[in-house]
This record gives sequence, structure tokens and C-alpha cells, in this order.
Amino acid sequence: MLIDIIAGARPNFIKIAPIIEAIETQQKDGVNIHYRLVHTGQHYDKKMSGDFFDQLNIPAPHHNLEAGSGTQAEQTGKIMMGYERLLMEKPCDLCIVVGDVTSTMACSIAAKKMNNIKVAHVEGGIRSGDWTMPEEINRIVTDAITDYFFTTSEVANNNLRNAGVKNDKIFFVGNTMIDTLYKQMPRLQKPDKWDKYELKDKGYIIMTLHRPANVDNKEKLKELITEIINSSKGLPLIFPVHPRTAKMLETIGIDAGNLHVIEPLGYLEFNYLVKNAKAVITDSGGITEEATVMGVPCMTLRDSTERPETCTIGTNELLGTDPKSIPPAFDQLFSGKWKKGSIPELWDGKTAQRIVKHIVELFGLN
Repeated sequence: MLIDIIAGARPNFIKIAPIIEAIETQQKDGVNIHYRLVHTGQHYDKKMSGDFFDQLNIPAPHHNLEAGSGTQAEQTGKIMMGYERLLMEKPCDLCIVVGDVTSTMACSIAAKKMNNIKVAHVEGGIRSGDWTMPEEINRIVTDAITDYFFTTSEVANNNLRNAGVKNDKIFFVGNTMIDTLYKQMPRLQKPDKWDKYELKDKGYIIMTLHRPANVDNKEKLKELITEIINSSKGLPLIFPVHPRTAKMLETIGIDAGNLHVIEPLGYLEFNYLVKNAKAVITDSGGITEEATVMGVPCMTLRDSTERPETCTIGTNELLGTDPKSIPPAFDQLFSGKWKKGSIPELWDGKTAQRIVKHIVELFGLN
């Protein structure tokens, strides 16, 4: 059996690493299961791509579609064309897509149109309800043509059932991003910025912003960052900047002694900073999951989240995108009243093993 594993963007790499390891374990046990790692080239910058392969011990991709940048439609088209060519040369038996990036949607469409190849969606069923997010469109389109759904929560399961998906297609397995986090926790690396900015355990705040609603309007971005600076009580603010945000920051001219804008970090360095931070303020979904497992207070600058379990069970609070919501949240943090949170069901580091076990059973490979 040949499985294509699709990865195109930073969050994908974190999620596929344990799946590859679980497949290789089955191979060692004599199971006739093989994989082809397909890098779409959606993220092509080394800090957004190459470093993750090195740090997470992901093998070199068998194929790189080299899609590169472009508009949503251009990137989608280039990925679909590249993957279609690959499938015409040698089709797979199952296409595994993960998460909700453009590569996820594009490759699932190409696979289904190419002799109706089966598609498995890891992290299927999550929904934000915000149709202005490209990721939400990717989720909905992918799930509309998916054959097997590997889900992270009961909320995701119910989203799929409400959309008419039958129970025998839904497999509640947990979260592969957390598999990677648990495995890499002993290897987290102190970045050089720790000593440069004289950081102390629980004595700084790490922030990330990249959503269009937050960074595409320079006045809005300036107001958000100003409120964060004014609410931080002088603690160092470490801001690894997404390329989208970097361009906008150059135009707004914010200067504060405790704001440290740095380049994107590798996985091991970034999560070292998250683990030891006083708090995280972000608009990333994945970071809210990692903060929840590490027990770090997390503030999310979004009006909705596709990962509600990080709020109902974990350490995350949804603040919205109004900058005026930031000071009260920091007051709660500094008063020591932030909720403790706990870890969602099946976020135990064994998700990929469950996924591959289900695939072995579904395809009769026992």
C-alpha cells in the first residue's frame, strides 16, 4: 500500500512527523505499508520550512512541487497541477492531508479527481465559523470530499455529524501536533535571544500575529501592539515576526524598549520560549494547543476559534480583535487569576499510532 503524505506549510510539518514515525514502525513489524512524502513548496523560506525538517527529524521529501508564492488561486492551481502530474506518473492508494492550509485543500481535490483516490483528513471537522478566513474555506472544501476523518475533539466529531458524515468515517484519535510536542519537549533549545534580552523564567511574554484581520490594516496593528506594550508592565515582549507582519511593521514605526522584534524561530527554540513564558498572546490556532498542553496562559486575538477545547478545557481565552480587550486580560494575568486549564482527551502523544492502526485495519493490512 502506498500512502501520500502532504505537507506544505509550517503547521503541516509538525503534524506529519509522528505519522511518518508510526508508519515506519508498522513497516518494521512487517506490514506492507509505504509512504511518499510530498512537499508542495507552499512555504519555501528555510525558517518556515527547512529548519522544521531538520529539527523534527523528518526525512527529505520524495517530491517537492515547488509551488512557491502567489495569490490564493495561483497557489492552489500550482499545487493541484504539480500533484496531478505526480499522481499520473504513479498513483497512491491513500492521500493523507493535514490541517487547513492551501496545500490541504488543493491536494485533496487533485486526489479525488484522479481516479477517486481515497483521502484521509487529519484534523478533520474543526470549524471557526468565520468564512473570511481562507483556512475555513480549506476545511469545508476538504471535508466535503474526504473519505476518512481523523479528529482532535468531540466538537469536531459533532461538526462532521451535523454536516451529514456517517460515524463509520469518523475516527476520534487526538492531536498529532501534541505527539510532536511531547516527543520534542526534552530537546527544546534555549535561543540566543534568551541571553541577549536577559530573559527569565516566567518573566517575559511571547507574541505572534499574522491573521489578515490583525495585520493588514496598519492602524489596527499599531493599536493592538500599543495596547500590548502599555499592558505588559515593562516585561520583555518577544515577537517572532511572520513575513506578512514584518512588511506592515516597517510602516507603523512603533518603538518601545521592551518590544523585541525578531526573525521566525525554529520549532525547538520557539517552544522553549512558549514553555517558559509568563503568557502567550497570539492569533495562531496551533500555538493555543501547545500553550494548553504546557499550561501557559494564552490570549487569542480573534473573534472565533476552530479549537474551542483550548478555551473550554485549556489555558486559552478568546479576546476578540478589539484592542480594548487587551488591558483587562493582562490585569487578570498579573493578578494571578488566570485559569489553570487541563489537557483535552486523547492529547496524550499517541495520536499518530492510532491513526496508522486505523489505516492498517481499514485497508486490511493486518
